[in-house]
Amino acid sequence: MGKESKTNAMRMLERAKVAYTSHEYPHEEGTAVDGATVAKLTGQNPARVFKTLVTQGADHNYYVFVVPVLEELDLKKAARAAGVKSVAMIHVADINKVTGYIRGGCSPVGMKKQYKTVFDKSCLDQPTMLVSGGRIGTQIETVPADLIAVTKGITADITAEKP
Repeated sequence: MGKESKTNAMRMLERAKVAYTSHEYPHEEGTAVDGATVAKLTGQNPARVFKTLVTQGADHNYYVFVVPVLEELDLKKAARAAGVKSVAMIHVADINKVTGYIRGGCSPVGMKKQYKTVFDKSCLDQPTMLVSGGRIGTQIETVPADLIAVTKGITADITAEKP
């Protein structure tokens, strides 16, 4: 892989000496692809593919949550895990301003600032997990503990209960 194709997320993982595998998938330039489709296009079990969600807390700070692509974030559980009264999803239009990434290419690694990051505890059941590589069309696969360490993240039960 050429130097120019590395993303900020990949460079950060390399600096932290975290081993990862990059997975590319076909997409239309600039068009976000939903997580279930990403799992299918990369030939992965959706339980191992995680999406990165950015919220703003009642305290006006930003919080990052990483959940399996087929799951929904439970905002009450998320707020508890972050230690704030409440959290709300940020507007899609604000993703780039807050993270430096675009919708569909938001990685928990390499954001403009290091926000408090909470991974759904189910990631610990997986030998490896995939998250956005920092651009649409790229996923990075690594060991959950390494990803949690590099983001200074924590784990908690943050997904909504299935009806």
